[in-house]
Amino acid sequence: MRAKCILCDRVDKIESYSLLAKQLRKKRKLSYLCDECSKRISDKTHERKQSNNFNLYEEEQTEDYIR
Repeated sequence: MRAKCILCDRVDKIESYSLLAKQLRKKRKLSYLCDECSKRISDKTHERKQSNNFNLYEEEQTEDYIR
């Protein structure tokens, strides 16, 4: 199976029976990232987390139950 990276438009060949190929076939909106782009994004995110400029915003959990 061939998959195209959404950032660099590189086409990679992945095994047709791999878990990633199955996920890409089943969920069409799942985006594929090549190894280089994925590593670059994770490195930059890790650097931002180490700096003081990183804020993680989480939704407040509410316990509203429908009765």
